[in-house]
Amino acid sequence: MIRLYRAPYSTNVERVALALAHKDLAVESVVIDYSDRGPVERVSGQGLVPVIEDGGEVVADSTRILRHLEERYPDPPLFPRDAARRAELDVFLDWFNEVWKGPPNEIEIELSSPLPDRERIGALARQMAAALDLFERMLAGREHLMGDFSAADCAAFPFLKYARFRDPADDEPFHRVLDEFQQLGGGHARLAAWIDRVNERPRAY
Repeated sequence: MIRLYRAPYSTNVERVALALAHKDLAVESVVIDYSDRGPVERVSGQGLVPVIEDGGEVVADSTRILRHLEERYPDPPLFPRDAARRAELDVFLDWFNEVWKGPPNEIEIELSSPLPDRERIGALARQMAAALDLFERMLAGREHLMGDFSAADCAAFPFLKYARFRDPADDEPFHRVLDEFQQLGGGHARLAAWIDRVNERPRAY
């Protein structure tokens, strides 16, 4: 059984929870409090979640965990078997983590400063809005971002879902940014349907 170290409302944990459920893997959950990261620090040497323990191996970082699960439990797949399509998915994951996440993270930093730069926040918000248009185009003729349900959906959904809903009890500043600065318009019907579709999938916690 896989042991999953997690925290409530963690977007990165939800990535892994979607993947674990897709692969129908049994999970033992260890919930940490952000005020006491001792349990995850003791097992992984760092304080961030998610972390999994799997057959004596400890894996941290949500994207690394997705790749680990695919290697150890290849069916049903989360990554294409075709080398070219696998490369496209790898590029998407790198882009999402290294590029897409930039504007909301920068907005959170600006809003926490004594004198937020509203002009810069506006420019960053426009980048987030443009990304919604990009995701809408990606979903043309597809049920999911790369065609079949994949690691791309696991990686993006926990962040993009805030364009459609947020649990009232979820008051994390970064999640409030995702809620406030991702507004779906009439031109995002496919994206809204994808968010609802993925939201119906199980999570393994």
